[in-house]
Amino acid sequence: MTKKDWGKIVAARDLLGLEEKATLAEIKKAYRRMSKKHHPDLAESRDGGQPAVAMHEITVAYQVLLAYCQNYRFPLVMQQDTLDPEDWWMDRFGQDPLWGKRNDDS
Repeated sequence: MTKKDWGKIVAARDLLGLEEKATLAEIKKAYRRMSKKHHPDLAESRDGGQPAVAMHEITVAYQVLLAYCQNYRFPLVMQQDTLDPEDWWMDRFGQDPLWGKRNDDS
């Protein structure tokens, strides 16, 4: 996942007012709450087309989070990888006969 993708997730999380971890049910509840508040048919139109723009942003944020989370509980912040790069590689590809060899050039 790229920094740009994480930026979208963090922006969506902040827009919907979610914590760093959220379930699918919590995301849906936040979306419904924000939809009721900003829907053009329900919200008072103070600035003309303002509620429609807000509703579009809320819907995009909801879709971003659904695409990321689906039915699982994931942290909605970027995690720092604490493994050494070589340990990370061995953890994922250590069983592979070609790629699982350690670099003993040191």
